[in-house]
Amino acid sequence: MDRMFRVLGFWTLAIALMSLAGDMIPMSLIFFFQTAVFVILGYMRLSERTYILLFWGYMILSFSGFTYWSFFKMTV
Repeated sequence: MDRMFRVLGFWTLAIALMSLAGDMIPMSLIFFFQTAVFVILGYMRLSERTYILLFWGYMILSFSGFTYWSFFKMTV
C-alpha cells in the first residue's frame, strides 16, 4: 500500500506540472503540496489499515471540498 501512495504522488506531480504549464498557479500549488504529502506518507512504512484510513480520509475531504467549491463558489 505504501507504493500506491508513491504512485498517487507521481500522478499528483503530473497534474501539478500540467496546471503550472497552463498558468493555473493556485491549482498547481495545491497539487505540489499533495505530491509532497503522498510521497512522504509512501516512505513512512505504516500499516495497511493506516494507509486505507488515510486514503478514505483524503477522499472524504477532497470530495467534500470539491462539492462545496462547485456548488457555492463557482458561477454558472
